Amino acid sequence: MSDQPTSTIALPLDDNGTAKPIERIARSTTIWSYWFVVPLVFVTLFTGAVIGMYFQPPGLRVFFNATGLEAGAGTQTPIALAIAQVQTQEQVAVLSEGDVVALGRIIPFGDVSSVATPSGAGDARIAEIRVSVGDVVDAGDILAVLDNLPQLQSAVASANANVTVRDANLVQTRAAIIASRAEAQASLERAQATAIAAHADLERTTSLFERGVTTRAAFDQIIARASETQRDEVRAIATLSRYETGSQIVQADIAVAQANLAAARADLNRAELDLGRAYVRAPKRATVLDINARVGESPPSGGMIDLGDTSRMTVEAEVYQTLIGRVTIGDPVVISTAALSQDLTGVVSAIGLEIGRQSITSSDPAANTDARVVDVIVILDAPSSERARTFTNLEAIVRIDAGRSE
Repeated sequence: MSDQPTSTIALPLDDNGTAKPIERIARSTTIWSYWFVVPLVFVTLFTGAVIGMYFQPPGLRVFFNATGLEAGAGTQTPIALAIAQVQTQEQVAVLSEGDVVALGRIIPFGDVSSVATPSGAGDARIAEIRVSVGDVVDAGDILAVLDNLPQLQSAVASANANVTVRDANLVQTRAAIIASRAEAQASLERAQATAIAAHADLERTTSLFERGVTTRAAFDQIIARASETQRDEVRAIATLSRYETGSQIVQADIAVAQANLAAARADLNRAELDLGRAYVRAPKRATVLDINARVGESPPSGGMIDLGDTSRMTVEAEVYQTLIGRVTIGDPVVISTAALSQDLTGVVSAIGLEIGRQSITSSDPAANTDARVVDVIVILDAPSSERARTFTNLEAIVRIDAGRSE
C-alpha cells in the first residue's frame, strides 16, 4: 500500500471553483434592481399625488384636518383650493335661507358729485382754489376762481358805463322835450298877442275905410297883416302840439332813448352773467372729498372737485339678477369690511329698475367680472353713518336679510 500525501501542494493556477461566479452574478443583479426600483418609487409617488389632488379621498381630508394643513397653502399660485375659500373670494353666494350677499361700495347720500367749470369757460385755467379736502361748503359757495376773471370784470365795467350813457341820453331827451315845449308855448303866446293886435288894427282901419278917411291900399295892407298873424298863431299851436305828452313825436323820441337804455341794461345783465363763468361754485351743501386739479392747470373734463353729503352715508350694492326678486324695501342689512373693526347696519332704501353689468369686482382673478346685476341702495343708521363718513368708495360685503323688512 502506497503512502497518502499528508500536505496540499500549492498550485500556480487560481482556484476555479463556483463561489466567485455566484458572487459576481449577485452583485450584477443588485445593481439592476436599484435602477429599476428608484424610478418606480418616484412614479408611484407622483401617481399617488395626482390621484390625491384630483379625487381628494376622505382619508386625505382626514389627514389635512388632523395636521391642520391647508391645500395650496405652500405656494402663492395654488392649483387646488378648498371650496370654502373660493366662496369667500367671490362673496356672491346665498349663505343661508333669506340671506343675499353681494359686493358694494360705501358712498355719500346721493353719490359723489364731480363739480366742473361753468359752461362757456373756454380754455380758462385755474387761478385760485379756495377750499381744501374735508371742508364743508354751502350751495353757491365759491370753490375756485379761473384766470378769465379780469377780462369778464372789464366787460361788466364797460356795460355799466354804457348803461350810464344811455340813461343820460334819456334824461337829455326828456329835458330837450320840456325846453322845446316851453319855447313853443312862448311862440304861441307871442303869435296870439300879435294876432289880437292885428285884429284890432283891422277893425279900426275898416271903420276909417268905410268913412273914407283911409286909402284902399292901407286897408288892404292891414287885412294882409291880420291874416298873417292868424297863420302864425296856427303854426305856433301846431308846433306846441308836437311836444305834448301824448303826441307821437314825443313818444317816439322817448321810446328810442328808453330802448337804448333797455339794451344797455341787457348788455350789463349779460356781462354780469358771464362773470359767473370765472367762478366754480358748490351746487349744494356737501363735503369736499377730493381736488383733482392744481392752480395753473386747465380744469379736467371729468370734474375738478369731488363733493359728497357725508352727513348721511349709504352703500351701493350690486345684487345678482337671479337674487334681486328676494330683496324688498326695508330689508335689514349688515355691511362688513376689513377696514372697519365693527360691522355697519342699515336698511334697503331703493332698488334699481335696470339690469346692468357688474362694476364692483373682488380681487380674485377667477371671479366673474361680467355678471348682470341690479343696484340696491342701503341707507346706514346714524352710528354706522358716522363711522363710515371718511371711507367713501370703500369696498364692502353687503349681507341683506331678504324678506324680513322692518
